[in-house]
Amino acid sequence: MKIGAQLAVWLCAAFCLICLGGAITALSGAPSIPDALEREASYGYAAFYGFLAVVAAVFGVLSWMIAKGKFGAVE
Repeated sequence: MKIGAQLAVWLCAAFCLICLGGAITALSGAPSIPDALEREASYGYAAFYGFLAVVAAVFGVLSWMIAKGKFGAVE
């Protein structure tokens, strides 16, 4: 199965937004957790989802550059 560059841009954007939502949810709920270990785990989940959002954004930008022909001629 082949995914076009333009479709990859939109899929990366959607995945990035989902990951950012998970990270914000984990960060906003962490201060209300009374147990220190669970609070630290929540911060870890937020960092992981933030990392995934950054990776999705980078691949989205690369896909956008491929779609615009920045790396060579589009066939």
